[in-house]
Amino acid sequence: MLALTPGAASQLDCLSEDLLVGSASEILLTHWRPGGSLIVVGAIGAVTRLIAPLLGSKEDDPAVVVLDASGLNVVPVLGGHKAGAEQLALQLAEELGGNAVLTGDSSSQGLLPLDSFGEAWGWQRMGASSSWHELMLHQARGGCLQVVQSSGSKLWFTSKAAINSLDVNKRDELCSPKNFLIGPYASKECCWHPSTLWVGIGCERNSSQSLLERALENALAEVGLASEAIAGFASIELKSDEPALLALSKKKSRPIRFFKAEMLAQVSVPNPSEAVKAAVGSSSVAEAAAILAAEKDGMLLKEKQVYLPLPGEQGAVTIAISQAKVPFAPKLGELHLIGSGPGDLAYLTNDARFALSRSAVWIGYERYLDLLEPIRRCDQVRIDGQLTYEHDRCRQALELAREGIRVALISSGDSGIYGMAGLALELWLEEPEIERPSFSIHPGITAVQLAASRLGGPLMNDFCTLSLSDKLTPWRVIKERLKGALIGNFVIAIYNPKSNDRDWQLQSALNIIREYRAENTPVAFARQLARSEEKIDVYTLANCPVDKVDMLTTVLIGNTQSFLKHDYFVTPRGYLSP
Repeated sequence: MLALTPGAASQLDCLSEDLLVGSASEILLTHWRPGGSLIVVGAIGAVTRLIAPLLGSKEDDPAVVVLDASGLNVVPVLGGHKAGAEQLALQLAEELGGNAVLTGDSSSQGLLPLDSFGEAWGWQRMGASSSWHELMLHQARGGCLQVVQSSGSKLWFTSKAAINSLDVNKRDELCSPKNFLIGPYASKECCWHPSTLWVGIGCERNSSQSLLERALENALAEVGLASEAIAGFASIELKSDEPALLALSKKKSRPIRFFKAEMLAQVSVPNPSEAVKAAVGSSSVAEAAAILAAEKDGMLLKEKQVYLPLPGEQGAVTIAISQAKVPFAPKLGELHLIGSGPGDLAYLTNDARFALSRSAVWIGYERYLDLLEPIRRCDQVRIDGQLTYEHDRCRQALELAREGIRVALISSGDSGIYGMAGLALELWLEEPEIERPSFSIHPGITAVQLAASRLGGPLMNDFCTLSLSDKLTPWRVIKERLKGALIGNFVIAIYNPKSNDRDWQLQSALNIIREYRAENTPVAFARQLARSEEKIDVYTLANCPVDKVDMLTTVLIGNTQSFLKHDYFVTPRGYLSP
């Protein structure tokens, strides 16, 4: 919601119906709530005085971020970690092209913000606020930290911030170590809970919802498990319309998987029941469903137990709990397809910067990640991939996002132009809808755009791009497309013109082009665009040296109207004279 003071609103000619107008103090008071975010444009001193009477505790205060009028400085004033103000400031700064001014100890010292980092990994935070406060003070003083992790991804260990935070050699040896836990078990200590628990449920028809909720609460407590670690519920397909079961799934915002009796009957369980088999066709519902839902390498943490109704309730409920090896939290996960541009960070869009800032894990070809390395924060993890393993990178990125992790999958140029977006989207669409993380594509500046800006105006009329790589497209198809582009008189931009093991395709393509284009047709070689080795040469079709082209070169070939003048490559737009 956008809000303005009366004085600011009076400067506008037209006010939107959605615009809230009121005094700053009234607006802040009305929208001051735990978990909220307030972005204020104004002076920090004024904002400080306005929010001072509203301050409560670190656990309850909202995120407050202050921007100057130009949006060049973004300052998280309140709720830096718990409420997410620092992360919000970083994202706003990237979106606005400004600077996030972070003054917290973790940011200034290159340490991991222990009380907030798990959110980007899809984990739920628990533990007494006093325990977290003591842990953060202990970290700030240089005390030893000890991690006890029994579930969830351990990729976070590889970040520079994690290494700095956990390096005992840099810690005060006189300090007793402080623990923080990552796993499914409940504790009053500082805990992060990856979503790895699957709760198998069997119940009599029309069992009371209160009974089901009480059974779940008791089952978790009996083995010391945290409800925040629940990935989902599981049962037999016969219960797919059970009101209490569906209501529990909705209330807890967790998915529920239903299995056919034939599948459940094939699972070996510790407590089979002939009576259950006679009733539903499988000797186990709760245990078998929990094991199946946890998938490969899952383990049963709590064997089945029957819970009976209290006065006023009806039915009976059986609960079993398993733990999956891999977390499952697709509703929290994000998969960002990012085009990093042609090379120089100056050509990285603010939209792409925003997504990169938000992501905990960056995945991409090593060369592309090297170009982005100057803007990677110390708490972000980098996963390098090999050039020809695009499918593996897409699959890995999707699997991490399904765990609840915010993931950036990076291509050079634009991810939707010979990049990773199409393949990643295909894999994403193959997943059941309920198991898909959020998916977004962030466009980038591709090589043909930058080459055109360097050359003048080669793309001022219809043009097309064509890849000469026959690894995925047969050469006969490439030839037909090339001929079609020539017949249509398109300006042609050629990607992937040549590589070490593909050294003949460009010459073959030029031979075909000469059948349709005059010898004086402009040809440009743009190599290593926006990098220190950038080199752009302009030739004609008659004298273009193929040996100067490699896999890092983009080739532009004019149409029949294109011409060279004073080293500029021009294609007339085609406007009719008045």
